[in-house]
Amino acid sequence: MRTGAIHFISTAIFLHILGASLPVSQAAEPSPTPYSLNTIIELALERNPTITGAEASIEQSRGQQATAGAYLNPSITGSAGRGSLRDPSTGVSVTERTITVEQPLEWLGKRAARQRAADAGLAGALAGMDEIKVIVMAEVKGAFFQLLLAQQDAQLARENLKTVEDLVKLVGARVSTREAPKFELVKATVELQKSRKDLARADNALLVARAKLNTVTGKALGESFAIQGEFETVRSGLELRVLMDQALDRHPALRRQQKAVEQAEFTIEQERASRMPNVAVIGQYHREAGDESITAGLSVPLPIWYRRQGEIGAAMGAHRKAQAERARVQQDLEQTITQHFQEVRTAQEQMQVFEQGLLYQAKEAFDIAQFSFRHGVASLLEVIDAQRVYRQTLLEYAQARADHSIALARLERAVGGLP
Repeated sequence: MRTGAIHFISTAIFLHILGASLPVSQAAEPSPTPYSLNTIIELALERNPTITGAEASIEQSRGQQATAGAYLNPSITGSAGRGSLRDPSTGVSVTERTITVEQPLEWLGKRAARQRAADAGLAGALAGMDEIKVIVMAEVKGAFFQLLLAQQDAQLARENLKTVEDLVKLVGARVSTREAPKFELVKATVELQKSRKDLARADNALLVARAKLNTVTGKALGESFAIQGEFETVRSGLELRVLMDQALDRHPALRRQQKAVEQAEFTIEQERASRMPNVAVIGQYHREAGDESITAGLSVPLPIWYRRQGEIGAAMGAHRKAQAERARVQQDLEQTITQHFQEVRTAQEQMQVFEQGLLYQAKEAFDIAQFSFRHGVASLLEVIDAQRVYRQTLLEYAQARADHSIALARLERAVGGLP
């Protein structure tokens, strides 16, 4: 009997009251098609501005990759003009011209290091996209479950107000027949005002939760929308050590930072290879009065006074900074995973307390108080207290379920995806 009652309570209260975000005056209007959690996640991955920013970073990295693989362009210089011999016996007059072609040749080591650095940058941008997707999904889930909680809070507040209104009517009838003192009606009226205030607070929290979920999806849900879904169920088999190893092995934030370290390493190689200057091959055709020539040559800068010490030092500093950032990201992940794992376990323990008796006891106490009050055994204050305890118990149970679901979403974000 006890287990059946608990099942009835949780089913009747939490599975029945979803999509209660519209005011009572709008109940007759046709409800929009409710969005499921998976649909909202898909919309967020399409419309969230951070996704667009990550796509732009990938496009930028592809451009840098194309730049790194490009060859140096040649240059052509030409000049022309009239010229003649000074000797009057000849009277030769021609159009003199000079054409010079110069092709810079880059050392292979420099170009290869630049290409590897660009490849690492692109891989880091792709890993950054995966990281942004994990973050957006966690934000959507957190906002979705927060909205579910706000809906249930508002629904409980409405039901509580209806119950108090019935009590006020009953007390008013008793006062009119002089079965109860007028002070009972005063207390009931005060409780009615508190219930209306609680409902206004719950409706305001509901509006805020709706706005947050709509913002996370890039306003893709519109102004009037409804959701459908449930809180996360308890997941068994989650082990902290396994989750930690999984995160350290494939979390996109670590992969992105590792690619940043590799990019910095290749940049150092590029700067060291740049100490050897580029050689330019030169070919020239020259024609003037009484002379015509074709010449070839080389242009070799001499790195005598400066050998890129500054650029090499800056690249080495960037490499050390990337390594330090990678270590920091790893430590933050370890701490965050431990924190959210404990939050999941704590929320599960709280849910068990409610499901193993607290819900049933609060419901039973409220029913007894109502029955006793209607038969003149219990006082109005006892009924109000029992009702307040019952509603608070239901709300705390919903809060525990929401905390569990949100903690799971945060743990999934910290791990990079739960198994």
